[in-house]
Amino acid sequence: MKITNVEVFLTGAAWRNFIFVKLTTDSGVVGWGECTLGWKESAVRELILDFGRRYLLGQTPFDIESLWFKVYQIEHNVGPVMLAAMAGLETALWDVVGKACNQPVYNLVGGKVRSKIKAYANGWYNYGGDLAKLADQAREVVGKGYRALKFDPFGPGGREISRGELREACERVKAVRKAVGDEIDILVEFHGRFSPIMALEAIRAMVPFSPTWCEEPVPANNSESMAQVVAASPIRVATGEHVYSRLGFLDLLQHKAAHVVQPDIAYSGGFLESKKIAALAETYYVSVAPHNCDGPLKTMIGVHLCANIPNFLIFETFEDFDVSWRRAITPGAPRVVDGFYELPSGPGWGVEVDESVVRAHPEDPDAKMDMFNLGWEDRMCR
Repeated sequence: MKITNVEVFLTGAAWRNFIFVKLTTDSGVVGWGECTLGWKESAVRELILDFGRRYLLGQTPFDIESLWFKVYQIEHNVGPVMLAAMAGLETALWDVVGKACNQPVYNLVGGKVRSKIKAYANGWYNYGGDLAKLADQAREVVGKGYRALKFDPFGPGGREISRGELREACERVKAVRKAVGDEIDILVEFHGRFSPIMALEAIRAMVPFSPTWCEEPVPANNSESMAQVVAASPIRVATGEHVYSRLGFLDLLQHKAAHVVQPDIAYSGGFLESKKIAALAETYYVSVAPHNCDGPLKTMIGVHLCANIPNFLIFETFEDFDVSWRRAITPGAPRVVDGFYELPSGPGWGVEVDESVVRAHPEDPDAKMDMFNLGWEDRMCR
């Protein structure tokens, strides 16, 4: 079996373009991958086509490790755009291999550790500054069966915020806690906004509301600064969506700069690279909660990863709070029921991509968002 064609589809989805990769083989097996990297989609597309032409056409789909290492070694200017392009090809290859072997991908990498994947909701909080509406939206999330939800209460805040702005953020978290009760996990998103000291002030202010974690309190590019926050934080700190490949996570873990790591399957370089990151984290007894703010195929890829790794904690999803046609892309895919995903049992990723739906929503050059501008939540959240 040889790869004969590489195609890339950009699908406009409100505030980002989903990136789908389709690989065709000479035996008729077709594999799909997803590697959405919001706001850099066109650059990723061009790299996928270039890498596919130079490294993949005419090659066997089974040599995934060889392909990944070859591209990494030869191209060597590693960053999220390059790694996302590698992830697009790599995830599509796994789909081909799973279909060729008539096995779900998780069975090809050691099998499942669990049969259900706990999920938390994101994308639900377009409340426009109205605390009563925010509380109602939080109750809606719980009403759908979720036992965990995440949101950013800081509006357009930057490196430093005033005491008044911090009080307002606390009022938002308080309103959500009151609405959902004490048994629901609240995950507070910081989006890398703060300086270390400001981050610690904000984290300490959240203690009365018992959040499960505070996420990415400072920008991700300085492990020592993140470690400064982690060491003094009274609440678990999660981070990692902007850390790339196992090498970046090695630095993060060596600096003791995370209680929970959050590799993104696309940004980190693919499914197998994310599994290696999880294995690395396991040697430090650190749990893994994969980042996942993008499309439905990437969500199913993430479900395979979460099923396979021993140190899994919880998985992010926008499933119920995204564009209305999202589920039509992967018809028949497992959905969140009572806060959990069941595992797909079909070969490859266990789902098929409906190419007609992908094509019906072409690339949107204005699918962008500025999280440091007032009202960004209305753009991101349904």
